[in-house]
Amino acid sequence: MLANIERRAGDELMEGILHCTHEMCRQEFPVIDGIPIVVPDVARYLSENLWNLTARNDLSHSIETLLGDAAGQTSAYDSIRSHISSYAYDHWGEFDPEETATRTKPGSVARCLSAGLDLLGDPVAAGPALDVGCSVGRSSFVLAGRVPGLVLGGDLNFSMLRVARKALIEGEVTYARRRIGLVYDRRGFDVPNEGAERLDFWVMDAMALPFAAGRFGAITSLNMLDCVPDPRATLAGIGAALAPDGAGVLATPYDWSVNATQPLGWIGGHSQRGMGRGAGEPLMRGLLRQGGGTGLRMVGEIEDFPWHVRLHDRSAVSYSTHVIAVRAAA
Repeated sequence: MLANIERRAGDELMEGILHCTHEMCRQEFPVIDGIPIVVPDVARYLSENLWNLTARNDLSHSIETLLGDAAGQTSAYDSIRSHISSYAYDHWGEFDPEETATRTKPGSVARCLSAGLDLLGDPVAAGPALDVGCSVGRSSFVLAGRVPGLVLGGDLNFSMLRVARKALIEGEVTYARRRIGLVYDRRGFDVPNEGAERLDFWVMDAMALPFAAGRFGAITSLNMLDCVPDPRATLAGIGAALAPDGAGVLATPYDWSVNATQPLGWIGGHSQRGMGRGAGEPLMRGLLRQGGGTGLRMVGEIEDFPWHVRLHDRSAVSYSTHVIAVRAAA
């Protein structure tokens, strides 16, 4: 429930507070810069993300670069700039008239989601759609172009959602594109935002989706399962949120790291002496069989789909991601 409104911009709520009306909860969830923050432990999230939440976005490019030089490459400032550079390039770089990069081609996220939706054919039930781990937003727009109803993009990274929100409201993307080392170039360009009237972006936790069971006709989640503490619980949460006749698209390169997931939680990547010899794909197929405990069943797959991540002018990472079309288990 919307409890109070602190600031509007036209019809857009920019700052306010949401209240949970459940007697056992009664938590307050802030809306900051038009982005609702709906996570289980709000206080912890706000405490751990104060830098992102209060970061200025009105500084000149010269001041931003001076700050970056002073903070250095191991700083939180540069880490966020670097991540946004890679994601914004892939999600939106194809619309940048100044873009001349040839080592990688922008748009892996859009191509991957489109290929997954093609596996489903006419994919979804009536009802809203959810894009879990939407980053800077392009996948949510692609999804809005393929389904008729409301679409919600969710991610834990507030800074990335700011990029998505600007694309939504202004039809523009601005970001610092990493050239090399600590050298960044300011990029700003118009992007298509058809379907914006049906789309919104929230801060949410993929492992604690804040929705009633069976709420969504379609759910997508690209290259996120290897970035959460418990991938199996995340799959089960997606299965629970999907309507009985709903469908979805998952993708993962099984790029495991102990910084995100402890090895016992990995889907493959260890136990090379076991039945699957460490491979993730057969384990994932097993989890998505009827009765696999996820509430999802696999109906199609592309085992090796190319996904490129640009780091800077002389470096890129190439992934082979496993794209999986799913439907709700009967």
